[in-house]
Formats: sequence, C-alpha cells, structure tokens
Amino acid sequence: MRYEYFALDIDGTIFSSEEIIYPTYKEAIDRYNATQGGSLECPVRERIMLEIGKPVKKIFENLFPLLPETGRDTLSDSVLDILCERISHGEGEYYPAVSATIEAIAARGGKILVASNGRRRYIEAILDYCKVLGYVVHPTYIDGVKIKSKNDIMLSYAAIGIPVAKMLMVGDRLSDFEAARAVRCDFAWCEYGHAPIGEINEFEIKLTAFSDLIQYA
Repeated sequence: MRYEYFALDIDGTIFSSEEIIYPTYKEAIDRYNATQGGSLECPVRERIMLEIGKPVKKIFENLFPLLPETGRDTLSDSVLDILCERISHGEGEYYPAVSATIEAIAARGGKILVASNGRRRYIEAILDYCKVLGYVVHPTYIDGVKIKSKNDIMLSYAAIGIPVAKMLMVGDRLSDFEAARAVRCDFAWCEYGHAPIGEINEFEIKLTAFSDLIQYA
C-alpha cells in the first residue's frame, strides 16, 4: 500500500539519543544540585531509556517522583537546553539514510508530519541539523494545553482533514502504536528503535531500517 502522509516519531525512529542521554541528565542534575542545594542522583541510562517516547512531564514524574513539580520543570528545562546544544554540535546518532529517505519520499509526493511526545525545540533541533525541517507540513507539537500527547497530535491532523487511510504513523514505541490506533491509521513499527522486547506485538508494517519507508510512498 502507498501512503501520502508519514507521521514520524523522532527518537528511536530517525534519531537516537541513547549515547548522549545519560551524560545530559547527569550534567543537568549536577547543575540542579549546585543551584538548588539538592542531592538528586542520576538514574542509570537504561532506566532513562525506558521512559523515552512518553510525554516529557510523565518522564520526569516517573524518574523523580519525590521532586516537586517546579523542581521537575526546572530540571526538564535544563535537560532540554543541554540536549539541544549537544545536537547542534552533531552529537547523538542519526539512523542511516534519514535525510535521503525523507527527500525521496517528498520527491514522490509524500508529505512529512511530526508526531512526537518531545518538545518543539528538541524536535526541530534534530530535524534542522539533518536539513529536513523544511519538509515538515502542518507542524504540530505538544503545548501542554490543547495538545498534551501524541494521540492529540494525530487527532489534530485528522481534524484538519488529513485522510487517515492515507496516513502512516511511523515509530518504535507503544505510544506510537496507540497514537495510530487513536485515529485508526496504519502503524509502521521501527524494529531497530528503542522498544524493549515484547512491547510491540501488532503493526501493519515492520521496518528494519528507516530507508525501508521509501517503498510505501
């Protein structure tokens, strides 16, 4: 089947933060402890990675349940600043042929949507560095008000008239599957991403590499 709209998750789909996520959190926590007089300990990388793909507020609630919301927000903002700085210097891993694949999809008439639980600055830093930000149509991001989850993003696309039969949700985690089901569109699972074994058991398409997506445009 061919699709016209490709709703892309980001981390675990086109980019992996796995190698920079622990040092980023460690630096942010060290800053927080120094300025707030705290004694927070940094979770291990594997624990952090289990949270990737969830809305940011939920990630920090799960990782730092005893921290007040204001403290979690301060820490979250610091993590975002450090992540974006690292990405702007070429840190993190882009999966093979991301830019070429998106360019090829666009050349065939495909349209790129973003469907991520990440914050706008983070998403756009990733897309800008690999020079594909300009291919995104109808940019929609979590704002914590009207758009609180990836499901809301997908529902907003359906609400503006994007036909769900022509839309493919592309991602690696359960939240991506759930977002696809929220609008009843097809789901392409990125097997190479961050999902633990057994998390994803249902999909219409399985991608072993991001470049496999071209054949569906």
